[in-house]
Amino acid sequence: MIVISLALILVAVVLLVFGLAGGSSPLLVVSIGASLLAAVALVVGARQAAGRASVASGAPDSKARGDGREPGIPTQQTSADVDTGDAGWRQPPGSPVAEPGERSSVVDGYDDEPGAEETTAEQAARVVRLAGEVRVVDGRPRYHLDECPHLVGREHEPLPVAEAVELGFTPCAHCTPDTVLLSESERR
Repeated sequence: MIVISLALILVAVVLLVFGLAGGSSPLLVVSIGASLLAAVALVVGARQAAGRASVASGAPDSKARGDGREPGIPTQQTSADVDTGDAGWRQPPGSPVAEPGERSSVVDGYDDEPGAEETTAEQAARVVRLAGEVRVVDGRPRYHLDECPHLVGREHEPLPVAEAVELGFTPCAHCTPDTVLLSESERR
């Protein structure tokens, strides 16, 4: 798709030059059309490349894991496998690069980030089946309960816990959302 995009850009430039030189409005219009098609082809090519990279890296949404786990149960991750460069909501940050053997006291690039709640694989599998809701902060790796002090003064949004886990967020060690949600589900 990227090759097609480059070819369309070349066609658009040639049509633009001839349209301007000859004063031909139809050539200019076709040049704009070719430019738009090139943009669409470029976006489609970039998305295909990102999809291939996600599958190759073993992203949790891949159905063909080959590790014996049930496909419907996502894994918890401390950071995104692929940095999409998207600055939107629901994107946990990638881990900062550290030299081999070097340990950082800063969690995921933030000195005020709480640690992750320790959960077993069984607990994580039960949590993703719950209908509970948690809160996430843009660009931060943890999900929290609504009353968590870490959320004070930060813009946050509600998210189903299963979606938060699927997106790579991990539970906050301070408010322990997994423990609280599991104990609430057992009381019902």
